[in-house]
Amino acid sequence: MLDHIGLIVHDYQRSKAFYQAALLPLGYELVMEMGDWAGFGWGGKPQLLIKGGSSTAPALHIAFSAEDRDTVHAFYDTALQAGGKDNGAPGLRPEYHDHYYGAYVLDPDGHNIEVVCHIPADAFQ
Repeated sequence: MLDHIGLIVHDYQRSKAFYQAALLPLGYELVMEMGDWAGFGWGGKPQLLIKGGSSTAPALHIAFSAEDRDTVHAFYDTALQAGGKDNGAPGLRPEYHDHYYGAYVLDPDGHNIEVVCHIPADAFQ
């Protein structure tokens, strides 16, 4: 449904470094950069764009898909190491549905970044 998402960030270099690291476990990479714009995605197509600016209010919630629960953990650990703040450790979220497995990290500007896997754990055995 969505083609891409854009965020305004306070510190362009800090946020660019955060997203380069945090999105790596998902297979995203920096695919374009123009001035104070950076685009992350794969195959040359940016799907998340960040731009330096002055206002990040209100904060946004973005959820990326993961193909398995290990990837949810890898994102969470990498995002924290890259300067993100814990907003919900990896785990089941049965209030959404029985197999909703997600993790939440606040990026350097307070945007809530989630990675979620909807596949049942026994599907990987």
